[in-house]
Amino acid sequence: MQGGFVARERSATKLPGRRTVVGVCALGPIPLELVLSGRDLTEPTLSPDGARLAFVERWRGAAAVCVVELDRPGPPAMLTFGPDPAPGRGLGGGAYAWSADSAGVVYAAVDGELWSVRGSALHRLTDHGRNARSPWVSSDGSFVVYVLDEAEVWFCELDNGRCGRLDDGRHEFCFDPVGSADATVISWQGWSPPAMPWDAAERVDCRDPFGSSTISTWRPREAAVQQPRFAPDGTPVCVHDGTGWLNVHVGDRAVLAEPVEHGGPTWGMGQRSYVILPDGSCIVARNLAGFGALSIVDPDGRVSDLTPGFTGVHGQLSVAGDRLAALRSGPTSPPEVVLFELSALDRSPRIVATGGATAWDTVELPAPEAITVEHDGVMLHARRHPAAQGRLLCWIHGGPTDQWQVDFRPRLAYWWSRGWDVLVVDPRGTTGHGRAYQQSLNGSWGDRDVSDTAALIRHAHDAGWATPATTVVIGGSSGGLTVLGVLADHGDLVAGGVASYPVSDLAALADATHRFEAHYTDTLVGPHDSPGIPERFRSLSPLSRAEHISAPLLLFHGMDDPVVPVAHSITLAERIRRSDGDVEIVVYDGEGHGFRDPINQRDEYDRTERFLRRILTVN
Repeated sequence: MQGGFVARERSATKLPGRRTVVGVCALGPIPLELVLSGRDLTEPTLSPDGARLAFVERWRGAAAVCVVELDRPGPPAMLTFGPDPAPGRGLGGGAYAWSADSAGVVYAAVDGELWSVRGSALHRLTDHGRNARSPWVSSDGSFVVYVLDEAEVWFCELDNGRCGRLDDGRHEFCFDPVGSADATVISWQGWSPPAMPWDAAERVDCRDPFGSSTISTWRPREAAVQQPRFAPDGTPVCVHDGTGWLNVHVGDRAVLAEPVEHGGPTWGMGQRSYVILPDGSCIVARNLAGFGALSIVDPDGRVSDLTPGFTGVHGQLSVAGDRLAALRSGPTSPPEVVLFELSALDRSPRIVATGGATAWDTVELPAPEAITVEHDGVMLHARRHPAAQGRLLCWIHGGPTDQWQVDFRPRLAYWWSRGWDVLVVDPRGTTGHGRAYQQSLNGSWGDRDVSDTAALIRHAHDAGWATPATTVVIGGSSGGLTVLGVLADHGDLVAGGVASYPVSDLAALADATHRFEAHYTDTLVGPHDSPGIPERFRSLSPLSRAEHISAPLLLFHGMDDPVVPVAHSITLAERIRRSDGDVEIVVYDGEGHGFRDPINQRDEYDRTERFLRRILTVN
């Protein structure tokens, strides 16, 4: 591995759509050791009194809730010391909640139970033998509400340990319970298959939860609800896409009705993309076609930016008094827990914790360019990380109901520093561009996403960024399905592909995947029992077109993958070989849907680098 870092002129781009001026001064590739370093930070949350800020830190397989005393100097300290908390991922959460008196936390542990930590006192609160998540503690400190197995909403009284169920079973999935200030209403997000949460999730309100307990549900027609909460005055608040875009609504009023998303897809619990202040203002993390802005919207709808010029991503917003905490990252900055003093004249954030090694401060990375391409009657979106060396990695995110925003992705930086343009594409089905764009993949998974990706690759070639002989398509999971589809249907556009734990057999996936995604194909392809649908499953599956994959393919899969069985990739590789195709498959023991063992991670990078060198030499 070569030493040294990449020095590069920062892009002039600060907002999407502006022209970028690129300058290059390459001093060496980013070391793989730096790419694999760092800690995961999630869920920064201010204590109710605003004096303490907690967050979850995960490093080398262990996790803890850490805390900072905001009015006293000193580094973060570990708050939890019992079984590790079960952290959320990325901008998700659901691992813990502060006690009402700010003296400790209730947290969901890796053993599936809820635990309480207050000073040196550690208590297990539940004994379900199941999986408790997303605790919310009442403002009087008398009880905690939580979710069991992503399916049931329960309460536990903190003084005597009495537990009981609140939901009535009408929804197969329940997420993110929260109560009003007086605890007379407990609300949560609920939905049932075949719908996914972004299709038709509802706000569920349980009124008088410890009395007559009446339950009602609400969502706009042809829309989905997420992040149900309450404003300080008790008004119900949520994010929904009834207007066609995920916007924050206080009661019936959109805080800011705009063609911009105010939330991401519900892949897990604990998303917090907005907060409502006592004066009726709203602070919201806005998604500007993949770029980000953290904005304050006053009650009259006037918008001001808290972080002008920062186009990265904020989330996990938490407010107490005039303090705001957030998790943020950008294309040039690793994840950070930051604190804003909202009443201060200078609202520049204070960095409380950072997940990246300090060496990243010496690496200057380019801000990406926003790319739009008209295709098939729609405007497609992508972001280009330019290296301007004539080589292109076209990267497709997983999901497919997801998006890679302009946040910190060291994997992309690794390949960019080795002279690769990285084009992060948003084919139809991607979030962040409105409900219609996200829903337009339904019934055509493996078709429209493939066609859209091919159109964006053609645009890259027309722009002179690369040629078919110097273009490689890469992605994992659903992105891997798109990789395989591009190789099968548009193989003339690329020199080869890299697919990690890809979806390749849609019918078998529907029968074998985990509970959360068990009915995902019902909307993305169609219900199994509908006329003609079995043939559609077959035709959209890359496995049925394996003989058309002639460009070199590198396949990675985990032996214990619970989402996409490894047998699917093994079968795919066998069919490609029977047609004299060039395929290499690597299976890692003990790995699931993604690779965590550092030995395997290093091997994946090494094999990918050798594969890219080989196919570009051949071409």
